Amino acid sequence: QVQLVESGGGLVQAGGSLALSCTASGPMQKIYTLAWYRQPQGKERELVAMISGGTTIYGEHVKGRTTISYNTAEKTLIVQMNGLKLEDTGLYRCNMEVDSSGRGSLLFWGQGTQVTVSS
Repeated sequence: QVQLVESGGGLVQAGGSLALSCTASGPMQKIYTLAWYRQPQGKERELVAMISGGTTIYGEHVKGRTTISYNTAEKTLIVQMNGLKLEDTGLYRCNMEVDSSGRGSLLFWGQGTQVTVSS
């Protein structure tokens, strides 16, 4: 099984920057998608950024100030966010769609890391 552990969250001032990391462990024969999502308190989950089939997709709320990347050697998915806004506050979780056994893909989620943006 694949396990994902996020890190890098915390309290950040509006206008600041942060980088969130999602490190995978376990067998990963093939990766289909890599993504970050967030869920503000009391609201629905929304896409932050995704890498799929060589294409990078960004959520409308973060487009232009966010960069997603994947370090293959370290099996770490990173999202860099700049110009943070109060509305960026939320629980950030990563997921990876992975074929870990050669018998088809599964979607794995991390537990999440909280980001709080203060004024």
